[in-house]
Amino acid sequence: MSDFIQSVFALLVTFTILVTVHELGHYLVARFFGVHVLRFSLGFGTPVYKMSLTKKDVPISWKHNEPEFAQTEFTLSAIPLGGYVKFLDDREQDVPQEFWGFCYNHKGAWQRIAIAAAGPVANFLLAIFCYWSLFVGGEAGVSPVLGPVDPESIASKSGLKPNQEIIRIDSKETRTWREVNIRLLEHLGETGEIVFTVLNEETSALSVHKVPISNFLSKSDEPNPASALGLVLSKPTQSAKIGELSVDGRARASGLRIGDEVKKVDNKAIYNWQDFVAIIQANPEASLNLEIERGGFSKNIILVPEQKSKDMPIGYIGASSERIEWPKDRLVLNEYSFLGSLSKSIEKTLDVIGFTLDSLRKMLLGLISTKNLSGPITIASVANDTVSNGISSYISFIALLSISLGVINLLPVPMLDGGHIVYYVIELVRGKPLPDRVQNFASQVGIFMLLGIMTLAVYNDIMRVIG
Repeated sequence: MSDFIQSVFALLVTFTILVTVHELGHYLVARFFGVHVLRFSLGFGTPVYKMSLTKKDVPISWKHNEPEFAQTEFTLSAIPLGGYVKFLDDREQDVPQEFWGFCYNHKGAWQRIAIAAAGPVANFLLAIFCYWSLFVGGEAGVSPVLGPVDPESIASKSGLKPNQEIIRIDSKETRTWREVNIRLLEHLGETGEIVFTVLNEETSALSVHKVPISNFLSKSDEPNPASALGLVLSKPTQSAKIGELSVDGRARASGLRIGDEVKKVDNKAIYNWQDFVAIIQANPEASLNLEIERGGFSKNIILVPEQKSKDMPIGYIGASSERIEWPKDRLVLNEYSFLGSLSKSIEKTLDVIGFTLDSLRKMLLGLISTKNLSGPITIASVANDTVSNGISSYISFIALLSISLGVINLLPVPMLDGGHIVYYVIELVRGKPLPDRVQNFASQVGIFMLLGIMTLAVYNDIMRVIG
């Protein structure tokens, strides 16, 4: 129950940060253009707390006179999964003609485009700030040296071998294992080849290897591209001691706890973490008898590794080892100046925006599985896990989620910011707004689409939980 409460709390904190920044973008740009804001709400539904401020209390109209009757209501509402900013609009309430200049619908199309785009832009700026806060202290990672390569894998058949260091994937440099995984994820759903440039340890010579792919992990709901190709990171030998557990993994469900050390599996001695992982991956949906050591005492546990994908019969239990003590020659630290870290954070944000758009495109074309869509349950679980892993992991997660929120809101779907921007662009072209009946019909279609997407995301969440 404590894990559930922590996950819900992490979800609420995460959503509050993202929604506040998003709506604040709309609010500030609207105020800059002299639009009066009737309500700034975090959450939907019935307000549980509200505070009303008049012009006398908050003189923030900067260049414009505020209508004397107007006030802004700041509220916290009952359903904390979103928010909104409500503008003065004479189509929705009686507004004296002398105050029409404060109405949203009386502003020019370019001003309304700026107001609609301000929310997603604020999310992108939050992501840039998050990445900057990480890069300004330096970016640490582990050099991508390959460990044992499965002789039957695609990678081995393409000539990749243990102890080779991946220098580039296609034309992009890969200084760390994290960057290798990012570059491989960009190929999800594709058919063709991935070009690896590697440094051979023995000869110090570079070699190029082309790995063929076909509909790469298109059916996978939790893709692990490196593992799918048969690639693993070379790691120092470590004991088979549990360091971390997923909230909904089978390791936790079977009774394993952090600090447990696996000594035997089906009476076979386990000498290190790599031995344990090899057995788990080779036995999806098989019952394994684990002998563990906990607090100086032996204990037996039955564990059934989960098969995550029908296409890739690899066992998974939702557990990881204690932190690895990496040798200094394997650690990579990229240091940046103040401006350099800002430039890097902008570059990183643009890369993630491009990756998100490409993933959505592939999902629409059926190149990758719609099971990758996640709803509030998965977000809560991941938020809780990243908080547990430290502030840096959580900040990175906030940046990623903020970019996703910004991109999704810019999609040309009625009811989203992008849909409103499309209306206003059409208005600029036509010289007049779209008829109300057209906008109302589009809004109904938009609601149907959003409900469908949200239903699918929640369904995916539930299926992950029940396995």
